[in-house]
Amino acid sequence: MLRPIAIAYGRALRSQFSSRMLLLSVVPLLLSLALWGSLLYAGMQPLYDWLQATFSEYGLFETSSSILATLGLGFLKTLVVPLVAMLALLPLMIITSLLFIGVGAMPAIARHVSRVQFPQLERKEGGSFLGSLGVNLSGIVVFALLWIVTLPLYALAPVALLVQAVLWGWLTARVMSYDALSIHASLEERRIIVATRRRQLLLIGTISGLLGALPGVAWIGGALLSVVLFPVLAVLSIWLYLIIFIFTGLWFQYYCLQALLELRAAQDPLKAPE
Repeated sequence: MLRPIAIAYGRALRSQFSSRMLLLSVVPLLLSLALWGSLLYAGMQPLYDWLQATFSEYGLFETSSSILATLGLGFLKTLVVPLVAMLALLPLMIITSLLFIGVGAMPAIARHVSRVQFPQLERKEGGSFLGSLGVNLSGIVVFALLWIVTLPLYALAPVALLVQAVLWGWLTARVMSYDALSIHASLEERRIIVATRRRQLLLIGTISGLLGALPGVAWIGGALLSVVLFPVLAVLSIWLYLIIFIFTGLWFQYYCLQALLELRAAQDPLKAPE
């Protein structure tokens, strides 16, 4: 079970540092910077003001201070509003990064992996752009709702890290397994692989989720330092998300195409590639 995952990991790591894959992050990065740069410039101060007014109106400062004091985190009480703002924006950053990678980068990743590792693998076109978009959007909606529901868990950092990893694991396993197989696998082949390799796909996604927690730590950590650092940390976080998404896409691509190769070999050994 673990050996194919490890082999795919090694292949993805080598590909990640190729000039082609590094350049692949440039366009999504520019798109993300344009989007989030504009939003942060126009909306950060109004967001702070609205949160400040809401906390004052409903007595949330006293409630949050009491909770933080109970948890031994009373020193964070003056940073509640920046932290809440960061936690509200973080899933939106993840969503836009995932959309940019899923729609723009995954086809290029699929072509790269196919050419390098599986040049003889027959293409059966079992997926489509609209199918990928539907899987991406539906997964993202569920992810965002679950993220909002689990926001209170951030009072307990280890629990929050675990929850984020599991959510990431589910989302990436759902989205990237579709994208990784959409070109080469038939509809039936994709369903078989997703059903029989569900645990392995979830494991890859969860490990990637732990890596995906790093940009969040950098982003939220800005609230503990200075509001001035938010734009810099936002750029760093977006870039790290894109690099991690590309690596995750490569990892899923290598693993899924190898699984497809093995499935076809099992079904018809005579047609298996050499």
